[in-house]
Amino acid sequence: MVTREEVLAYMQQESYRPLTYEEMLEVFAIKEEDMVKFAKLLGRLEKEGEIVKTRKNKYGLPEMMNLVKGTMRLSPWGYGILVPDNPRIGEIFVYGRNLNGAMHNDKVMVRVHSLERIGGQRPEGEVVRAISRANKELVGTVKKGKHTLQVVPDDPRQIYPIYVKPSRKIKASHGDKVLVKITAWPDKDRYPEGKILEVLGRKGEVGLDVQVVIKKHNLRAEFPPEVIKEAREVAKPVSREEIARRKDLRHVRMVTIDGEDAKDLDDAVSIEKTEKGYRLGVHIADVSHYVREGSKLDKEAFLRGTSVYLVDKVLPMLPPELSNDICSLNAGEDRLAISCIMDIDEKGRVVAYDLCKSVINVNERMTYTDVNKILVENDEETKAKYAYLVEDFFLMKELSDIIRAERMKRGALDFNFPEAKIIVDEKGRPIEIKKRERGPAEMLIEDFMIRANEVVAEHMYWQEVPILYRVHEKPDEEALAKVNLVLGVFGYKIPPHARVEPRIYQKILEEIKGKPEEGLLSMILLRSMKHARYMPEPLGHFGLASKYYCHFTSPIRRYPDLIVHRVLTLLLEGGWKGRKRIALEKKMPLYGEQSTQQEIRAEEAERELESIKKAQYMQQFIGEEFVGRISSVQPFGFFVELDNTVEGLVHISTIEDDYYEFNERSCSLIGVHRGRKFSVGDEVKVQLVRVDVDDAKIDFELTEY
Repeated sequence: MVTREEVLAYMQQESYRPLTYEEMLEVFAIKEEDMVKFAKLLGRLEKEGEIVKTRKNKYGLPEMMNLVKGTMRLSPWGYGILVPDNPRIGEIFVYGRNLNGAMHNDKVMVRVHSLERIGGQRPEGEVVRAISRANKELVGTVKKGKHTLQVVPDDPRQIYPIYVKPSRKIKASHGDKVLVKITAWPDKDRYPEGKILEVLGRKGEVGLDVQVVIKKHNLRAEFPPEVIKEAREVAKPVSREEIARRKDLRHVRMVTIDGEDAKDLDDAVSIEKTEKGYRLGVHIADVSHYVREGSKLDKEAFLRGTSVYLVDKVLPMLPPELSNDICSLNAGEDRLAISCIMDIDEKGRVVAYDLCKSVINVNERMTYTDVNKILVENDEETKAKYAYLVEDFFLMKELSDIIRAERMKRGALDFNFPEAKIIVDEKGRPIEIKKRERGPAEMLIEDFMIRANEVVAEHMYWQEVPILYRVHEKPDEEALAKVNLVLGVFGYKIPPHARVEPRIYQKILEEIKGKPEEGLLSMILLRSMKHARYMPEPLGHFGLASKYYCHFTSPIRRYPDLIVHRVLTLLLEGGWKGRKRIALEKKMPLYGEQSTQQEIRAEEAERELESIKKAQYMQQFIGEEFVGRISSVQPFGFFVELDNTVEGLVHISTIEDDYYEFNERSCSLIGVHRGRKFSVGDEVKVQLVRVDVDDAKIDFELTEY
């Protein structure tokens, strides 16, 4: 029987022209007893959007019909951007009138009006059908009208209200937060319909925030009993037999360096000075030994894609029996690892490396705080406590500086955005917000992990084995044109028609460092770049200026790392057979797409809850005055950022000393009569006047004019 790969390969030939079902039967010499199977295969391929059936009942590839398959990203303003599955096709703009019922994150087929860019603008298109729906359940707020009951989704990108019928079993009142299941999908002329599954609570209710974020982003909060059972079965102590099969590195002095509250310790580092430089060991928990392909644990990890960190709550990718115990590189315990041991010269170049299955025993569980006390504060008490490791830490810092300098030399980008650390009490209420510190300890771990990821990615590339690469493509023309409009105001420019390389961005970042406009321009440069994603093709990593890059160093909390470990293990153990290779090659696109989607979902959930917690924290300060700096200026006002990273809006309607107009070229508000100017970086005094916790909105007003 013919396979899907053979059908697609045949259609991808340049000489192919659309064929009817009967003609396909003849081409593939399908026997009468296989006709039903073949018809089902074509039906599946059509349903998945891999092939298209024309009005004349002929089969062809979407690109032959001017159609593009991809994921629809909706804007709260009502339009959509199609992100094509094919990375070589640029994004496609879709007006709201042409969405035809497509919802945020749906997999859709779009008919393109023209793939050519006109004046740097994206090509435009229209949704012809939804291939698969991403949001079968949504969280929203109940709104009762005279004759209707609807749920308005919390996510503003879900632009359609969902009409629901009153239920006798579930009583939902106006303003309730609910979980709704969609029972009828929207189309060009109809809103979606749904059924309320659960009332989560009243709007503004204490303790509702985490639950709403979990439900809203469709995160998996609990592990099924069968997954927990399997985790307990595989979480066995390291056996002598397994140790005998591996390189024994238990004699090598090594440490883990993490945050105080971290429990899933998946990387340890070791270092020694050599005649020609340094020997750096990056030892990563061998999760693939415990989570076998196709197991219940593996299927659950695939669905989750990543661990999600919700302020004080973690939704781990793997059950605690693995993530916090047998897979975690806890000090003083024998643990299975995959080690990347690199010889690095004085210029930061890897001159030799060894990848091996190992058994390790970590000497100390270090924290960033304690390592920074040794490296920065020269704290005598901490140095005395870890006296036998102090030399290692200074050697690590020395090598880290060299590696970082080498990376920056080739053009890597280093965005220095302040991150918030939110401290909460036992009930989840925020009691303090402070900037998260990024000292030498945090930076050296980052540098070592990046270098190990690069070594593994390049090794796998030259071995010609299928893995997931971490891909970060260069910005497109439209994004660069928009960036240049803002850069020009401040006297900077990306040369038109120049080959876009990381060094161009790096040069601007260096020039704006320490200047008032640094925050705004850094954010604009960041937003001009595409979101990194996981793909089977090594398309390079623009932000790191790296030709080959993958994620290898966090298999406890990221599924792509687990996949890389699995393939590397097959390579190291000589189990790389033809059939296995073909099977994995087929799965990589699906692994990459799912992992990318889950990463975006996790990022959005983490960001949303952080904003809610910041609003909760600021409630207690209503009426108080603060000094902050303008972080961005918009036609409707400007945002002010406080020292603790909290941002709030000063709406233009509240600035009473003049009538202000937005100057797009200078990104500022300018008074019509008095000429006063509000620009990014200006220091202002403000009073906190309003906080909306549910929408995570904070409003300031100026106190001095």
